[in-house]
Amino acid sequence: MTEDAELVTEIGALGDKLGQAKHAITKRFIGQERVVDLTLSALLCGGHALLIGLPGLGKTRLVDTLSTVMGLHGNRVQFTPDLMPADILGSEVLEKGKGGAREFRFVPGPIFCQLLMADEINRASPRTQSALLQAMQERTVTVAGEDRPLDKPFHVLATQNPIEQEGTYPLPEAQLDRFLVQIDVPYPTRDTERDILLATTGVEEEAAHQVFEAEELIAAQTLLRRMPVGESVVEMILDIVRAFRPDEPSASEAVRETVAWGPGPRAAQALMLTARAQALLHGRLAPSAEDVAAMAVPVLSHRMALTFAARARGETVGDLISETLHGITGMGAAA
Repeated sequence: MTEDAELVTEIGALGDKLGQAKHAITKRFIGQERVVDLTLSALLCGGHALLIGLPGLGKTRLVDTLSTVMGLHGNRVQFTPDLMPADILGSEVLEKGKGGAREFRFVPGPIFCQLLMADEINRASPRTQSALLQAMQERTVTVAGEDRPLDKPFHVLATQNPIEQEGTYPLPEAQLDRFLVQIDVPYPTRDTERDILLATTGVEEEAAHQVFEAEELIAAQTLLRRMPVGESVVEMILDIVRAFRPDEPSASEAVRETVAWGPGPRAAQALMLTARAQALLHGRLAPSAEDVAAMAVPVLSHRMALTFAARARGETVGDLISETLHGITGMGAAA
């Protein structure tokens, strides 16, 4: 069997298994297929995701279900203003060793897991938020001058409440850029809410079951990077990312007037990876222009900012991305 044929076979088998995982997740996280697709895409790409949604929309349930289905050891940290970096990373404690000698012993914090849920991440102080920067980028934490590697794979799924901003600390741009995607969790439709009511208010609820092993997810992340990408898709990614930089000659007048700063190279990398993930999740062997368009808002919305005047006019990043994308490709961004 040739290398190309082997790759096709591996991609097909992974697509089938991802279909099983998605089915297992949507039985507990009902009616939010788009959110499930985006979250699975982040895991397949080896990245982190920022979930934006009001309380009670199932964000915690989603992360807990993902942990079980994907075979990952998960921890949850509730971020509060008094949370300290050591509460996340761990610390050294002084204790008596053998023979009565005193020695330091490292007590690992909850970050030593494979799937960390950072609940309401913007409620912690910037000092505590910064404790995640090294972990999210380098998969390592430094405590007492010693580098300590994290488990593999390692993912952070953080949540934020978009409405209640009193007493919060907005995430700095450097940390936002480390999230592969921003996922907006909307209210359910009426029919979906009916299904949720019937599924969650009885004597028994649907239980999550494991589909993946952690090692299989790592192998899937490697396979995703082997997927071929057509030259036209690469050029489309570059066109989209560069179109939102107001100092670029190719930027439209609308972008020049409304964008304070645009996305950097990480945005192009994220679009390339997540487009491949979308293709995998939908049973395709290579990403298409539609896959790139579907990932434009989740990848770009937290990597750019509007000017004060644009925000005062009520303009939004999502609307600007959709309009600009339509002008470039003739396709709108996915909701």
